[in-house]
Amino acid sequence: MADQFDVTLEDGDLLVEVELTTNLIIAASNSDERLSLEEIDRILGVLH
Repeated sequence: MADQFDVTLEDGDLLVEVELTTNLIIAASNSDERLSLEEIDRILGVLH
């Protein structure tokens, strides 16, 4: 019988979002000024 509590608690999409958020927090922490929208987009990998 399979253990009903033996489940994978990993969500790939959530891990990507956490990594992006972490990168943004690190960049903001290392900056003396507010990040520009262009810098934020670059960090988040937004393509125009």
